[in-house]
Amino acid sequence: MKDRLNRRSLDDAGSAPSASGASDFGTGTQRRFLRSGALAGVVSAFGFALIHALLISDIWSTLIIMMIAGAVCGLCVGWTFQRVTQRPSIGDWLRYNSVYLVMFGLLGAASVIAFDPVTSVASIMDAGGPIGDLIVRALPMTVAFTLVTGGLISLLFGRNWSDAGAIMLTTTVLVLFLGLNISAIGLVEFDAGSTILVVELFGLVVVIDAVYATTFALLVLVTGDRDIADQA
Repeated sequence: MKDRLNRRSLDDAGSAPSASGASDFGTGTQRRFLRSGALAGVVSAFGFALIHALLISDIWSTLIIMMIAGAVCGLCVGWTFQRVTQRPSIGDWLRYNSVYLVMFGLLGAASVIAFDPVTSVASIMDAGGPIGDLIVRALPMTVAFTLVTGGLISLLFGRNWSDAGAIMLTTTVLVLFLGLNISAIGLVEFDAGSTILVVELFGLVVVIDAVYATTFALLVLVTGDRDIADQA
């Protein structure tokens, strides 16, 4: 990885935006990316709560916490996208954002491969829903998955060690705030009736990610940085 990042740093030396590895944006544009990422995260969290209330159950009591988590996650993704992209386009944004969506799917698959079920959906529902003990049991796998995934995303998008550190931080934040329940899926036995819950879970993840990606792109456009559209 060191050689790969060093080579990419040398290749970009003539066009590298700054000594810190950040993209060649003015301070105003950088802040715009951060604000847009955070606000898009808040919007997607609200959308998640709304869809969950309509299709599954009422979770409005946790809305504030979810919106804070959404803002933090959204800010991190917007921040790293701004760092690793010199001339952002819609295509760049969709590719970068979709990598994290795929990450959650792979996390669920890794959990299913790594673990045998130790409880059932019915038992979890009878206990009131919390699965903290399952998350703790899955934690070693989750940590290893986060490190490997962060490294791979850094190889795909990072141009130097600074970018790699930013991507690793973003990956960690996303898994911490959004991926812990997914990491425990392999420890739960799903029958034919409860499998729909897994489908609904990942369906919600896809929908909310689409809301986030669309809102971010629109906010960046509306607030004045048209490069993300003009380069499409």
